[in-house]
Amino acid sequence: MKAFDCKKCGDCCYGEGGIFLAEEEKKRISRFLGIRTADFLTRFCEERNGRTYVTTGEDNFCIFYAKGNGCRVHPVKPARCALWPYYPANVNDRDTWEAAKWACRGLDRECSFEDFVRQSQTALQGRNNGQPKNA
Repeated sequence: MKAFDCKKCGDCCYGEGGIFLAEEEKKRISRFLGIRTADFLTRFCEERNGRTYVTTGEDNFCIFYAKGNGCRVHPVKPARCALWPYYPANVNDRDTWEAAKWACRGLDRECSFEDFVRQSQTALQGRNNGQPKNA
């Protein structure tokens, strides 16, 4: 049983979140959009607590998410986005995992915590080796 199969529904893209960007991510996404990094930062980001965060649109979704079309920067999405659902809180805490199963359509609600943890290790290892993720 596969613990996670992204549905690209955008549920994880909703709300003002904590998608902060590393310097290389700013450059990579800027190149992908075909704009200067300075323009990218002005149009799509905000500074908070010493970090650069992706902003949300008027609909309260990530500025890069469009209903029906998905993520505009999916091929170069930030590491925080690519990490979902294998956030440390989900992998390290059974109660958080249980809550995440009900919040994300892509998580198999029949999957045990132990299976999810095992699959997270494989998924994270694959990402670290440069292999594409499943979403």
